[in-house]
Amino acid sequence: MPKPAGDAKLLIQSLTKAYAATPTNLKIIDLYVVFAVATALVQVVYMGIVGSFPFNSFLSGVLSCIGTAVLGVCLRIQVNKDNKEFKDLPPERAFADFVLRNLVLHLVIMNFLG
Repeated sequence: MPKPAGDAKLLIQSLTKAYAATPTNLKIIDLYVVFAVATALVQVVYMGIVGSFPFNSFLSGVLSCIGTAVLGVCLRIQVNKDNKEFKDLPPERAFADFVLRNLVLHLVIMNFLG
């Protein structure tokens, strides 16, 4: 029976090898999503340490980051060439949808700030 540490190491190696074959544009989108989620986590930690006096501002910041990350994941799904559901959708159209939805999201967030 293999050791759990050996299984984890094998899993990480196979994931790294599979991710190396990912196109560059998808890696950039992944980096964008990771940055948005990391920013949301930093805001939550800051709120835990300092406090949440302007709670609307805290909520707006976190929801903006999480909403942007979700829209980034949607863009990644639409731009991925291996996804058969969106094969007829050109990448330019997917990016235009991403930008328009981001504008709407941030208009709502700015309205929520009050």
